[in-house]
Amino acid sequence: MRLLIWLCCCLSLQAFAQPSHLFDVTTKPQLISRQFEFTEGPSVDKRGNIFFTDQPNNKIWEYDINGKLSLFMDKAGRANGTYFDSKGNLVACADEHNQLWQINPKKKVKVLLRNYEGKLFNGPNDLWIDKNDNIYFTDPYFQRDYWTRNKSEMSGQKLFLLSKGISKPIVLDSLVKPNGIVGTPDGKHLFVADIGAGKVYKYEIKANGTITNRQLFCSETTDGITLDELGNLYLAGKGVTIISPKGEQIGHIDIPEPWTANLCFGGKDRKTLFITASKAIYIMRMKVRGVE
Repeated sequence: MRLLIWLCCCLSLQAFAQPSHLFDVTTKPQLISRQFEFTEGPSVDKRGNIFFTDQPNNKIWEYDINGKLSLFMDKAGRANGTYFDSKGNLVACADEHNQLWQINPKKKVKVLLRNYEGKLFNGPNDLWIDKNDNIYFTDPYFQRDYWTRNKSEMSGQKLFLLSKGISKPIVLDSLVKPNGIVGTPDGKHLFVADIGAGKVYKYEIKANGTITNRQLFCSETTDGITLDELGNLYLAGKGVTIISPKGEQIGHIDIPEPWTANLCFGGKDRKTLFITASKAIYIMRMKVRGVE
């Protein structure tokens, strides 16, 4: 009887360490390229093509559904996080002048936001856009060597909402250093990584787009985040950490790079996990789909 209990415990621990229902645990992430300075901000269009940024080199790249890598845009405002709206525009956190850009399919740029109440943003970092094209974005302060300023003009580091059809954003919350952000496809919940506090928070989204009921989801120091169809949250940082809908770690994907900055699901079936990590990009085939 004791032997049976011991075997069951071992199997349980093995399942926890190796979430075989999410991916083939015998495979490793595939390196696609290591030609960049620092990769960030991946997002997926309606076809499954993935766009990502090389922020220090001021470029946006495309990794298409056929595995082709090509330059999408040069002089890209030193874009960081990106996300597609319902009309196929790529919205980018343009860190060069602390703006929010909208880039249409013909690569024409429209500046959505230049400042907040006359003050420069800290540096829009990451964003999520809901099905109604409301834009949620984080604004932490990371000093850049290409800025002429050396301190923030804002009172704190905040989470913002730019509602569709509205020209001025509103402050939703203040955090230590807000970073990665993603919402659920039903528009009911929002996850925000506070990299400064080493925590990920979960909010309820109200009918008017504002948020309420901030709760600690998990205590992890993370950069970008994304969700799969089962409600698991994927955290970028030291590799990729997978958190269940209950806030419990259920798996980890090792990435052989100093830092994993961000990630998203792409490909025709949305089962390709695309990972930006330092000077490189990786992909990993999954058994689950992404929901972004």
